[in-house]
Amino acid sequence: MEKYVADESRYDGMEYNRCGRSGVLLPKVSLGMWHNFGGVDDYQRSLKILCYAFDKGITHLDLANNYGPPYGSAEETLGRVMDEALRPYRDELFISSKAGYDMWPGPYGDWGSRKYLMASLDQSLKRMRLDYVDLFYSHRYDPNTPLEETLQALVDIVRAGKALYVGISRWPLEATRFAIDYLKQRDVPLLIYQGRLNMLDRSPIDEGILDLCHQEGVGFISFSPLAQGLLTDRYLNGIPEGSRMTREHFLKHEMLTPELLVQLQQWNAEAQAQGRTLAEQALRWILEQRGVTSVLIGASSTEQLDKNLKCGLKP
Repeated sequence: MEKYVADESRYDGMEYNRCGRSGVLLPKVSLGMWHNFGGVDDYQRSLKILCYAFDKGITHLDLANNYGPPYGSAEETLGRVMDEALRPYRDELFISSKAGYDMWPGPYGDWGSRKYLMASLDQSLKRMRLDYVDLFYSHRYDPNTPLEETLQALVDIVRAGKALYVGISRWPLEATRFAIDYLKQRDVPLLIYQGRLNMLDRSPIDEGILDLCHQEGVGFISFSPLAQGLLTDRYLNGIPEGSRMTREHFLKHEMLTPELLVQLQQWNAEAQAQGRTLAEQALRWILEQRGVTSVLIGASSTEQLDKNLKCGLKP
């Protein structure tokens, strides 16, 4: 790839939403690096996707310590891309990472202890070749570690200059309420909550989390907005050969029930009647929910990314 120079019109198309009551604006469409950016994936394709995303106004890149495979390799990919292309634009990027799931063996490489969170972030910064992240998350609620310990670690990470903001992901309602109050009292307000929200999984709405975030001025970002591909045209006629569902990992055959297939086909017909794809309709549905800041989409190609960008573009 020739020396990368960002598109001068990169901010002309994308819309940005304020994240809660903070000073941060996030693109309506953010890029998640959960899949397709690991050590097993083609680096040149990853480089191309990341540069294309930035050219289209996607300033927010979302990672976690164990994204890959293998664990850590998505962050290593970003580190390499920073050095080869995006380093001059570091201050235009909003980069997040997380810790909370298993990362290394033994009692200190999992869950929510201060030991794990701080060690993990230090490792992440080295892999990404960054001095700090813009946002650091507790990736999951830990029922066995005192909430005060996990949250104080987040506070101290910000005070140490290793992260500018903090977030939580997949915490239950009452623990989220506690986190908002604890962090607010220590002048490190909770910036954002990351949860699974899509047309098939409305848990954050049903559980009251989205309402709480909106009331408290906390942003909300949806991961898996297309339900691992179910909310696309990929499965409208059954399970295609080579699809993610055939690998029986995150998507199982039994998930695509006859009832679900009928529902997907109905939603697809409604989307087509409005001149949209099912995926675009699904992403728009999330962004229309009160309190939602952004959706995290994945991408295995620039073409796929382009298709899913439409919901975030200016009218």
